[in-house]
Amino acid sequence: MSKVKICGLRRPEDIDYVNRLRPDYAGFILAEGRRRTVTVDQLQELRDRMDDSIPAVGVFVDQPMEFIAGLLNRGLIQLAQLHGHETEEQIAELRQLTTAQDSKIIRAFKVRSAEDLDHARRCTADYVLLDNGTGTGETFDWSLMENMGRHYFLAGGLDPDNVGEAVERFHPYALDVSSGVETDGVKDFEKCRKFMEAVKRS
Repeated sequence: MSKVKICGLRRPEDIDYVNRLRPDYAGFILAEGRRRTVTVDQLQELRDRMDDSIPAVGVFVDQPMEFIAGLLNRGLIQLAQLHGHETEEQIAELRQLTTAQDSKIIRAFKVRSAEDLDHARRCTADYVLLDNGTGTGETFDWSLMENMGRHYFLAGGLDPDNVGEAVERFHPYALDVSSGVETDGVKDFEKCRKFMEAVKRS
């Protein structure tokens, strides 16, 4: 069954939702200047509230590998999601700096063409994330994903109404959702619940 990552958690209530619904991953935006950004101190407080058995994913955009590795090594996050222009050399650097044995790297790709998927297939990160990259809450052309050939997180425009189709058509490793389970810019428990139920039914 496809896994679920609920991303953009930033309030104590969000953590309470996660603890009740138990998605496979909980995502925190550590890139600066985003609406859902949390500081390291806020991340610590939220992690203290969250069930330790749920892996935490930190989302970064063109930030120093030393900073990211520090959070992995402290156990504040278990996965680092690189969402900027990070290179293969930087992925290798992050692996070298990371001492936490179970840590994983996710590299995000903006999908515009089949060529973008070719780059994703060749990436040395543990997982890739396929997104439309615009933050508009819209999906990209899913037909491009045929025969992806590796584990990937599917993101961009997913919500409780369309996630079932995504699972049935492509069986991605994981579904990544943020705005699709929000109302007025904050996480909505019922939307989160319906999203997870739709994945389980598919």
